[in-house]
Amino acid sequence: MSRKAQIERKTAETDIFLELELDGGGQSSVQTPVPFFNHMLEQVARHGFFDLKLRAQGDVEIDDHHTVEDVGIVLGLAFREALGDKQGIRRYGAKTIPMDEALAAVAVDFCGRPCLVFDVDLPKAKVGSFDTELVKEFFTAFVNNAGATLHIHLLCGANTHHAIEAIFKAFARTLDEAVDIDPRIIGVLSTKGKL
Repeated sequence: MSRKAQIERKTAETDIFLELELDGGGQSSVQTPVPFFNHMLEQVARHGFFDLKLRAQGDVEIDDHHTVEDVGIVLGLAFREALGDKQGIRRYGAKTIPMDEALAAVAVDFCGRPCLVFDVDLPKAKVGSFDTELVKEFFTAFVNNAGATLHIHLLCGANTHHAIEAIFKAFARTLDEAVDIDPRIIGVLSTKGKL
């Protein structure tokens, strides 16, 4: 069974092409005009063992908001498409990941019901030129388009870069767990018979 997706999305603000393979090896080619965000998306691919190709252009002369949000939309759509009817997936994932002094806990449920709980108090408003409020915008866009419930809690962290990286790595490991196929699951993991 091939669990892949290819999504293209073009608006007046962004132009995005994304390929995702859930059963990959963590290879990535990520090209957006937002360097710190590229680094975070590379973490998602590597630590989630997803193969990810992404090319995005956006109106960053205004700011990075549209680019980051729209990549979240496209990544969410790609997960939705690659998971198909969700037959045999574990559905749930939860991981707590350290990054030096930072500790992030993330849990996901691919239930079809978008919900984000974002309990994150970042120490600074910027990492380099990256506006840290865009982290929440990315995850909001992801859950709304993936149809997932996602809880993100920053338990501690004094360095903003470390805190955000811990979040993205925990997100990656959580996704990997949730989309894994479990041969014991017949159909979908729900008493309703549908996710």
